[in-house]
Amino acid sequence: MSPLLLLLQGAVLAYALVAGVFLAFSDFIMRSLSRTGGSGGVEAMQIINREVFRWVFMTLFLGLAVASLGIAAYGGIAVRGGPGTLMTLAGLVYLFGCFGVTLFFNVPMNEALARMSAAEDATCAYWTGTYLPRWTFWNTFRTLACVVSAALLLVALPALAPPSVP
Repeated sequence: MSPLLLLLQGAVLAYALVAGVFLAFSDFIMRSLSRTGGSGGVEAMQIINREVFRWVFMTLFLGLAVASLGIAAYGGIAVRGGPGTLMTLAGLVYLFGCFGVTLFFNVPMNEALARMSAAEDATCAYWTGTYLPRWTFWNTFRTLACVVSAALLLVALPALAPPSVP
């Protein structure tokens, strides 16, 4: 098996892993945090937003941005036809739909929340009226972008594999 094919298979897996993390947040973590008493949800999310920089997730998340750029470029330049188009789309969907959305929507909300005191009424209003609904919407968007990227690349893979010899 070629190194390129192994890297692309790894990218499919990484897209799926990142999608799974985001799915957990959209499906039950944010809902659970919204049901904590007092400022518990705010405090928990502030901690999560600090801790996320210290784990494997950031390696996957940032590494996929670089990999997606390479996948999109390689698909657009070196691979002809449908598989090349699928590769290009997979890379671009991740870059714009996940990485871009994170930078322009989720991170600014996280930074705003980080500057707030969990005990203040204004923080509670921001948490329930702005942060929870908007952050979760954009997080769900990121989840779908990762799933779409994984699916597009997965569909392209068979055309990239060398034919098997009996």
